[in-house]
Amino acid sequence: MWQAMWQAISNGSSRLAPASARRTLALAALIWLAGAPGVADELLEVGFAHVDITPEVSQDQPVWLAGYYPGRSATGVHDPLYARCVVLKSGAQKLAWVSLDLIGLQFPDVQCVRAQLQDFCYVLVASTHNHEGPDVIGAWGRTFLQRGVDDAYVQTVVVRTAQAVRQAEQNLRAVRAWYGTAADASLLNDTRLPVVKDGVLRLLRFTGLEDNVVSGLVVQWNCHPETLGAENRLITADFPASTVAALSRQYGCPVVYFTGAIGGLIAPPRKRVHNERGELLGEGDFEFARCYGEEVAQLAMRAEQSAVAVRLTPWQVSAARIGIPVTNELYRWGRLLGVLRRDAYAWNGADAPLGEPLRAVRAESISAIETEVACLQLGDVYLVAVPGELYPELVCGPVPDPAEPGADYPHAPIEPLVCDLLPGKKWLLFGLANDEIGYIMPRRQWDREPPYAYGLSAPQYGEINSCGPDVAPVLMQALQGRVTALQNP
Repeated sequence: MWQAMWQAISNGSSRLAPASARRTLALAALIWLAGAPGVADELLEVGFAHVDITPEVSQDQPVWLAGYYPGRSATGVHDPLYARCVVLKSGAQKLAWVSLDLIGLQFPDVQCVRAQLQDFCYVLVASTHNHEGPDVIGAWGRTFLQRGVDDAYVQTVVVRTAQAVRQAEQNLRAVRAWYGTAADASLLNDTRLPVVKDGVLRLLRFTGLEDNVVSGLVVQWNCHPETLGAENRLITADFPASTVAALSRQYGCPVVYFTGAIGGLIAPPRKRVHNERGELLGEGDFEFARCYGEEVAQLAMRAEQSAVAVRLTPWQVSAARIGIPVTNELYRWGRLLGVLRRDAYAWNGADAPLGEPLRAVRAESISAIETEVACLQLGDVYLVAVPGELYPELVCGPVPDPAEPGADYPHAPIEPLVCDLLPGKKWLLFGLANDEIGYIMPRRQWDREPPYAYGLSAPQYGEINSCGPDVAPVLMQALQGRVTALQNP
């Protein structure tokens, strides 16, 4: 029954969608339970796996690196890229969470992954937002006017991601679960005013039922993987590779790393990281990537040491396919030029469903893309899945109140915050989950027109890589709907 329901949702059926999902522009929504409230906890099984997704670098087929600017072709491989996966099983129900060492796998490609895994009640495919891996979106080809995606490579990623899930399923073992956090905001740098960081690392630890040995870790941290900078041309997974390696050495187990709220731009700190010789390290250095990644691993070890036992069953999943209006002219031109190839839909407002895909985007009309927002409740722990780069202000605040003078929408209502939506303090936030739609910033911080906030003479970086000022209101309202649906199944 669950498989049939998910297939109906994937096909866009509105017959199964609850009214709350329709109010949040959900083309379809689904809630399912692996166990009803009050039913005794079922055995939790967890399995891990990873597969190599490193592209082949050759002169005949250039690999265009994502991030920064077009024209960065890879000259070699420093360290491999992976799809890392954890599968959770309770009774007959299975969940899969995958993390890719990529800039951001798009929602249509995630749907292709799910098509191969229809026996799972939910498959989440997130990306670390790696700036030193291949372009899988299109914006970083040879020039601004040329698409940078190798479609055959993306298809390989889709196939290998599904393979990773199947391998993790083969590695299932009965476990106990533990949840821990540790905070160190000094490991982050916010390059946009106001300075707001989510300096909390969140972690799940799994231990064997019989031997109590650590069988795997899930780590969520909130930093752009961009220690190598714009001049690097070697493929690398950036600092998360060092974080995963250090934790794997320490605990002798697999590790899956997820990126959280990194909008802003949240990056590694400057004048903070030193090597073993006491030398200050900075952007563009592989030693910087290693040392910073190992500091993040040390923070994760603190979280592991503070971890407390939690129930991860029964679980509920609430996911909605929603529309996001696109007013960014660069994105619209990218689609017209064929650099960004993604279906566009007529935008009819936040309370109306999206129409059929548009063949062309007219200058006078507002188009939209389809994406997904989700919230999972796993026993004592919540998981929020956001399809882009969420500003930390939308996690626990603060959003400026009153708005900073010069902001374009000073009277915009403050969007619901993640910490206010979720009951309890045990939760994870996966950014770039199932999609990459760009920056998601509070509307009252939008600042493209003069005079500029904070007395600046030019706009800050951020809006240029956002679909538009309405993204946060639409998305956070949809997330609120997903949490409400969990509480009222």
